[in-house]
Amino acid sequence: MNDWVLITGGSYGIGYELARVFAAHRFNLILVARNEARLKQAADSLRAAHQVEVRILAKDLSSPSAPQDIFDAVRDTPIAVLVNNAGFGWRGAFVEDDLPHSLEMMHVNMDALVALTRLFAAPMVARRSGRILNVASTAAFQPGPFTNVYFATKAFVVSFSVALAEELADSGVTVSTLCPGSTRTEFFERAGMKNSRRDSLMMDAGKVAEIGYRGLMKGKRVIIPGLLNRAAATLARWMPPTFTAGVVRKVNGR
Repeated sequence: MNDWVLITGGSYGIGYELARVFAAHRFNLILVARNEARLKQAADSLRAAHQVEVRILAKDLSSPSAPQDIFDAVRDTPIAVLVNNAGFGWRGAFVEDDLPHSLEMMHVNMDALVALTRLFAAPMVARRSGRILNVASTAAFQPGPFTNVYFATKAFVVSFSVALAEELADSGVTVSTLCPGSTRTEFFERAGMKNSRRDSLMMDAGKVAEIGYRGLMKGKRVIIPGLLNRAAATLARWMPPTFTAGVVRKVNGR
């Protein structure tokens, strides 16, 4: 019997491409996202292409009850891999964004990720077997003026995930963090972050997913796809945050 992987935000973009890679490696899939029609379309495509089982759960991770609802729905299915991919961003002046919108971003990008990790990590540890992939971003490595809440949530994901990986080092459970740079998906358009300079350097989502999968299976703790992204992340770690904040502000066109 094939192992099961649960992927949030699995109906499009990097999440869907990760689902496609896992299916190609004979994993059964549980896809979670808000849009049920889009989930059904993704599931049908993956079943037809890879002859694996695909279940869908239409859940909105901005709802505080969603993580527990998801866990309860699959409680009887041992999840070998958890992929926390769901998240969203927004570009604009912090004082102009509605406070509920900023808080929703924090809840989806951080709170739901932590809750799902806690719920699914416990049975993995009990079995002494499992893998967790948390999707962050190269945005995690510097402050982000005019995208400040999004950048901060991704910094949280990296810090949380790397710490948990160390905590679970002898448990049989690995925790990896995928930190893609600009990637060709609908994310930037939805976030109001379209930028021609950035667009020309975007990686293909399928390539990001392949690199993420390989890194996860090797047990790598931090996975940064692309040579330019790795170089930029390394440089950002060495530069003062006041300097990198200025660079990001210019990239954001402000």
